[in-house]
Amino acid sequence: MPLALLALAVGAFGIGTTEFVIMGLLPEVAADYGVSIPTAGYLVTGYALGVVGGAPLMTILGTRVTRKRMLALLMVLFTVGNALSALAPAFGVMLAGRLVASLAHGAFFGIGSVVAASLVAPHKQAGAIAMMFTGLTVANVVGVPLGTLVGQTLGWRVTFLVVAGLGVLGLLGILRLVPEQPRPEGARVRHELAALRNGQVLLAMAMTVLGFGGVFAAITYIAPMMTTVAGFAGSSVTWLLVLFGLGMVAGNLVGGRFADRALMPMLYVSLGGLAVVLALFTVSAHSKIAAAVSVALIGALGFATVPPLQKRVLDQAAGAPTLASALNIGAFNLGNALAAWLGGLVIAAGLGYTAPNWVGAALAASALLLAILSAALERRDAGAPRVDADHERVLV
Repeated sequence: MPLALLALAVGAFGIGTTEFVIMGLLPEVAADYGVSIPTAGYLVTGYALGVVGGAPLMTILGTRVTRKRMLALLMVLFTVGNALSALAPAFGVMLAGRLVASLAHGAFFGIGSVVAASLVAPHKQAGAIAMMFTGLTVANVVGVPLGTLVGQTLGWRVTFLVVAGLGVLGLLGILRLVPEQPRPEGARVRHELAALRNGQVLLAMAMTVLGFGGVFAAITYIAPMMTTVAGFAGSSVTWLLVLFGLGMVAGNLVGGRFADRALMPMLYVSLGGLAVVLALFTVSAHSKIAAAVSVALIGALGFATVPPLQKRVLDQAAGAPTLASALNIGAFNLGNALAAWLGGLVIAAGLGYTAPNWVGAALAASALLLAILSAALERRDAGAPRVDADHERVLV
């Protein structure tokens, strides 16, 4: 794998850290600004909304420059946003800093996926995408716990200054290691939007929303589930999340490796396995050992879907993949938000803290059905005869 993937992975590590570390620092941030915890929660919600909206916006703006230059500009935006958050004198300013940083998220992973795939041979593209996403998964194992520890020990502002430093490191890596690529021929907004009329692209994005949404239906409520149902102490939740992160790292690498060999079968296995594990989690959550194993498996199977789903979008949007790739990153975040909301509804309905696992299982199973449908439609279209423009002969 080219060294350029290391630069992309560093950027992904910084983005993954800033996205999730705020969750462990909400009490400190709320106390510093004198706001309630729910109000401080807007720092999480605002970031997620910024990712969904920023992915298409920044990608469209990026059609005017080369991909390397756009990746560098996104790292600058990310660094500025985190520095602003670290130095913010008021809560509103910090929220603005979070929004600025979030604008880089979707476009970075979207454009980065295209660049990563272009650096290797076609039979290694899913693995290259997985290498970039390794930065995001490792962030959940290393960056988030360390960032939380630093924030609780030295102050939350120090954490965001360190993350801004990671942005500078990612920027330097991109400038030094990522090769300059010519601006794609015919790269226009209309050209990129045209790819979204492809039904297979939309099906792949729907799989992303439902499949990864299944993961977050359970993980969003992991703390109350593990403490009240499994009987873990509150301090153990951090280590359970590290276990989840380790599963993500392993699943991401395995998913990338096998997606290069057989993309759709990899999706069938990962989505089907995820649906089964989530359904069983309603029972295994009552045992500490079984619950810990389930958490790791959810991370592994959930993130095993990421490289094949991202590669599926790139394949189906061939010729204009950049916007579709970025929108698929937004689809991951949309799935997270949808699943967290649905999980909250079933808990509020009095069905218990394990009920979101059934929601997650249903979402993952729905994504599996869409994957089967997508493959069936693809086979049908591949086998259909084609007629030339003058309707003079049939081409099979």
